Amino acid sequence: MFTVLSQAGRKLADLHLNYESATLHPVTFSGKLIHNDTDFVNACPDHFYVRQMKFAKKGEKKDQTRMIYNDFITIENIPERAYDYMVNGKSALEWVMERQSVRQDKDSGIINDANDWANETINNPRYPLELFQRVITVSLKTLEIMAEISQLGNIEEIVLAEEILPVS
Repeated sequence: MFTVLSQAGRKLADLHLNYESATLHPVTFSGKLIHNDTDFVNACPDHFYVRQMKFAKKGEKKDQTRMIYNDFITIENIPERAYDYMVNGKSALEWVMERQSVRQDKDSGIINDANDWANETINNPRYPLELFQRVITVSLKTLEIMAEISQLGNIEEIVLAEEILPVS
């Protein structure tokens, strides 16, 4: 039992510590900027500038399978299951949507622009877009690992029965 939990923990640690190198989850792109299934056609850095990602609408409801990245790019075929991985009561994808944006602090007036970091620090204007795709991958893999752990049963009961660790 300990070995199985240890291996799962290592997978989770590796996945979360190395999220920036996770595989880009395959999605469909639509919008003004054409994507040919390999890359965007005639794209320039300005095409990847993001102000605030937002869900597309399906009638009056938000459509979590589609996200408007900016005026040029819409991401489609986002697996709804990816939103099931929650961090502090919000899906990890929604955290990315919120944080990878342009915001102004009400008190100080300081502008926090995620595009500046993407362009100036890592020299990749696509970073916010790629981060969203990577977090889809991390979310889905995390849910898979967590499902494997839950199939083991009630961990506290198993640990107590095996007398590996005292349960308080």
